[in-house]
Amino acid sequence: MSEAREFAWIGTRPVRPDGVDKVTGRANFGADFSLPGMLVGKVLRSTHAHARIKCIDLGPAREIPGVLAVVSGDDFPPLDSGARVGGLSDLAENCMARDRALYHGHAIAAVAAVSNSVAMQALDAIVVEYEPLPVVRRLTDAIAPGAPVLHDDLFTEGLEETPDTPSNIARKHTLSGGHLEQGFTDADIIIEHEFATPTVHQGYIEPHACVVSVTESGDATVWCSTQGHFGVRGSTAHLLDMDVSKVKVIPSEIGGGFGGKLGIYLEPVALLLAKKSSRPVKMTMSREEVFRASGPASATRSRIKLGARRDGTLTAMQAELWYEAGPFKSAGAPMRPGCMCVFAAYRCENFLIEGYSVVVNTPKVAAYRAPGAPQAVYAAECAMDELARALEMDPIDLRLKNAVSEGSQATYGPKFQAVGMIECLEAARNHPNYKIPLGENEGRGLGIGFWFNGGNQSSAEVHLNEDGTVTVVEGNPDIGGSRASMALMCAEELGVPYERIHVVVADTEGIGYNNATGGSRTTFATGMAVIEAAKDVKRQLKQRAALTWNIDEDQVAWVDGCAVPKPGVNVDVKKLTVPEIAAGAARTGGPISGQASLTAQGPGPGFSVNFTDLRVDPETGKIEVLRFTAIQDAGKAIHPDYVEGQMQGGAVQGLGWALNEEYVWDEDGVVDNAGFLDYRVPVASDVPMIDTHIIEVANPNHPYGVRGVGETPIVAPLAAVANAFRDATGVRIHDLPMSPPKVLKALEERG
Repeated sequence: MSEAREFAWIGTRPVRPDGVDKVTGRANFGADFSLPGMLVGKVLRSTHAHARIKCIDLGPAREIPGVLAVVSGDDFPPLDSGARVGGLSDLAENCMARDRALYHGHAIAAVAAVSNSVAMQALDAIVVEYEPLPVVRRLTDAIAPGAPVLHDDLFTEGLEETPDTPSNIARKHTLSGGHLEQGFTDADIIIEHEFATPTVHQGYIEPHACVVSVTESGDATVWCSTQGHFGVRGSTAHLLDMDVSKVKVIPSEIGGGFGGKLGIYLEPVALLLAKKSSRPVKMTMSREEVFRASGPASATRSRIKLGARRDGTLTAMQAELWYEAGPFKSAGAPMRPGCMCVFAAYRCENFLIEGYSVVVNTPKVAAYRAPGAPQAVYAAECAMDELARALEMDPIDLRLKNAVSEGSQATYGPKFQAVGMIECLEAARNHPNYKIPLGENEGRGLGIGFWFNGGNQSSAEVHLNEDGTVTVVEGNPDIGGSRASMALMCAEELGVPYERIHVVVADTEGIGYNNATGGSRTTFATGMAVIEAAKDVKRQLKQRAALTWNIDEDQVAWVDGCAVPKPGVNVDVKKLTVPEIAAGAARTGGPISGQASLTAQGPGPGFSVNFTDLRVDPETGKIEVLRFTAIQDAGKAIHPDYVEGQMQGGAVQGLGWALNEEYVWDEDGVVDNAGFLDYRVPVASDVPMIDTHIIEVANPNHPYGVRGVGETPIVAPLAAVANAFRDATGVRIHDLPMSPPKVLKALEERG
């Protein structure tokens, strides 16, 4: 695809199609749906971070008038039954504990009652006898010699030799290349540092919510807030030993997810309660439950070692990355992408990356926007900043010296095709914000962001209506502007005005299978399905025009949304518009619809460069962010407003992660700040205007050059802020967040 290609609709900024409904309150979110005769479902949660469940007496709850169903782990299929594969057994146990509570807030039992007050009364009536067990709260505790082992059957995967003793280290992942020791021998300078990041939550405003109804024949309908309703269908059906065809999932509008709504928590519980009570059941998490019992991002510890020559050329890169997984070994997924991303931006033949996933008595971790990457890249980019200082090089010059480009071998395997890292660095160096003079106690820091992006399975349909308007049907919940991007790509392909295209997010029975909205895959992969379906419609439109004109189909061209004879075709006809062809469809073959289902290949990795200026108050420890600049390669920005919004949103979340956000635990493994009053997310007064600059280096694997943009923006801000603080104070804080108490302590220790 030529970068000089001009588009009619791609790259424009039309009004978002869901905006009016959301700002007027008409949009229905997870907790907005209700059914006649609906019951209220509530969950009883463990008051211990680790305990054996010796006995549960549900009888007193069942006797309360207005309680129609009560369930515990004994009411669910055994963990080893049915279609259990991979981590589904862990997922089932996370939805409802069996013989042990594995974290504070773990679901123990659930009730369905006629009102909230009756449901709460029923929870109070349930009697649980616990046997407290040793709590393994921190990663460092879990891997210490003599630490209590959470699972007797957990043997570390990924080791060179099969271990013969159980461990809290669930798995090891290794990436390597070249000769590491020789690389360090060849180095003129070696930098080595350790870093830590805390447990943080995605911070979505809408809590988890669902409504479930079950018919007499056992068919279930689930309404829920989710990033992937096909995943909800599959996981819920497998956990309850149901056929997938017996579960229909309808996604609501979503009030934020950022990876935290890819899994399931309430849906199987509500379905079982609905089945037992023969009534619809609605369940909604409180904010406290969201913090205690849904999936946060992993806390981590990392060690980075870099070797370089005097001219800045990297000779060796080594990373040791430790990730908390929560209590289940299958939840270690963020560790692997962390390993993939940690050094992805740099060329160096000699490298070793070792990642470890460790089980602890905290909630099962979940994806959080580029899962695993912000923690790893934070450590690597801080080490690169220290290397630049030691070499007395500009941080951009050091990165340009080692930047990957087309043809470079990625540390995680493939060779890069066209990528925009160098273009992002050059744009940063030339940006006006990079040249603003700094004042007293002010500093500037820079970081590189990277995410490999996703493809996977998508289905889409394009239907031509009788008036010439177009309906696009797809199966991805819209959390980042996919309705607009699908409409724009369809408009571009058909030559139909954007305003005449309506996009529908269908339920699991209304469209073929789609992987979830996550991994920065939707505009790329589902967009490809929409393009292919639109091409199918365009082929049919040309065929109908050929029938109308009594010529061969290959003699018809499609130009600016109209059928015209190809040059040299000797026929005296007028061009046919889409509405004209649609109006005559009944006479030329019937309804016109296109469909495509595919597995999208070549998503195209995304690079970003972020830099920020901040001011440190040495008396209070307060950090004020003065400026933040986000530069990112989008391949091709289908709707630039949405791309800029992704960049700004990732920056704000990264600022929170760097400066304030963290779970505060007591020694018993209980979260002390399970609410937005005490868990400090950024508010408008905390952040400056965030300047964005979109780079467009086309992804050769997409018809319009698209590469995913949703994950990359959160990866670089942590390091950019940490490096700016180092620049302002001369002090390196290795343990996030850089909250005022930590800042004051670091400044006092410096003297």
